[in-house]
Parts: sequence; structure tokens; C-alpha cells
Amino acid sequence: MNSLQTCWRPLRAITPWHLDVTAARVLLVDDDLELCRMLQEFLEAEPVQLDCVHDGGEAAERLARERFDVVLLDVMLPTLDGYAVLRALRAQALATPVLMLSARGHEDDRIMGLEAGADDYLPKPFNPRELRARLFAMLRRGLRPAPEAPLPEPALSLDALRLLPGQALAAIGGMTVALTAAEARILEALMRAPNRPVSRAQLTRRGLGRALLPADRSLDTHVSNLRRKLGLDGARADVPVLRSARGVGYVLQAAMQPHGTAEVPA
Repeated sequence: MNSLQTCWRPLRAITPWHLDVTAARVLLVDDDLELCRMLQEFLEAEPVQLDCVHDGGEAAERLARERFDVVLLDVMLPTLDGYAVLRALRAQALATPVLMLSARGHEDDRIMGLEAGADDYLPKPFNPRELRARLFAMLRRGLRPAPEAPLPEPALSLDALRLLPGQALAAIGGMTVALTAAEARILEALMRAPNRPVSRAQLTRRGLGRALLPADRSLDTHVSNLRRKLGLDGARADVPVLRSARGVGYVLQAAMQPHGTAEVPA
């Protein structure tokens, strides 16, 4: 009996948590037909339209022509593996939140998924309550009722770095860089507290929508990706530096500030 079956009975009695928006579109990409069927039944009372695809090539094609609010993506798939599907999605400069699912729970596999552009990673076998919690954390952050007349979103600026949080776009040195949804939220939290350390727990809650777990390196991988994509490593005099605040978390240090904080590699 798998973990989903063992947790099935108590979960069915839980009152669903509802979003204040119309049903969210979620794409589940997994070649385990039984898992897909059980998750469809498990989420049937939720405001979620769950579509299932069992082949990586088909998933890449659907993601190229359709828009989903969240993608639940297995790693081991026919035709194309999950990493290839994820790279194809990110090549479209889309910030669609992606939760990777995989029986390959080694730290290196998790880091590969996050470096490829995943927002979070859940190893199999998983408790369906945890999957549900992570799914709705992503939806809460990604879905908002649209105002009747949306106003242009103000950009956040620090030195030569600019960020449009809702669009997950950053601009630096005349170059526009697409970020993942998690990267954009982490960077937003740091830009709203320049020169002040933000704890790992706060950044994990803000960026991933969940509590910081023991030995969890997901945040560090996202920070490493931000440094690499935006050059926040101190190489340019007009760009802020993303540093480790030892024993606390991370700090985005303005270019005009002295760079004296010791850094721990992420």
C-alpha cells in the first residue's frame, strides 16, 4: 500500500480549503496512472481543475500552447524527462510555479531540479497532505482576483537592479532576465529590506510558501540561481551584492555599502 492510500481515509474527512478565485488549472505530469487517478479523486472537492499527462513530450507540447497555474512534474518520464520538460517551459520565459516530484530523493537530484527552474521539490513517496499544502501555497501566491482596471505594477529598484515582482522579471544593465516565481518572491523580500539580513525561515516562507525544513537546501539553490542570473556577486560596482548573513540568512547589500559581511557559499 503506498503513502497516498494509507493517508486516504483521514484526508477525505478534512474540510477543503478554498481559494477566493475560480478553479485553478493544474497540470500533473506523471506516468504512474494509479497515482494520477488517486490524486484526481483526492482533489475533486477542491477548486482545482487537474489535468493529467503521462508522457514528457506530450507535456512539453501542452505547456507550449496552454497556460496552467501550477505544474506538478515527475522526473522519470517517457520521451522527455522532467528536467527537459522544465527547461522547455522556462525557455518560454514563463514563471509558472513548478513542483517537482521524484522517487530520486538524493540532494543532488533536488538541486538539479531547482537549478533547472523548479520552485520546489517533493520526493516520493510523499504524504498527500504535504502535496496538497505545497500546491495551495503556490496557488495562494500565484492567483489573485483581477481588478476591474489593473494599474501598472511599480518596479522595485536598488542600484542598477530593477524587479517587477508580479511578472517575475528583473532588469540589470539594460538586460531583462526571466525569473521563476520563487526566485522573484525571494528577491522581492530582499529588495524590500536592503542592507538588512532576512532570515532563512522568512525567505523560505515568502519564496516557497512553506516552513523551513531541517537540512533543506532549496532556498540556498534559489539564492545561487539569483546570483548567477543577475550577477549579484560583487563583480560590478553598480549592482547590489547578495551575501550570506552568517547564522541568520541572506542580505542584499547596496553597491554603495561596504562589503564586509563574511559569506557562506550557497
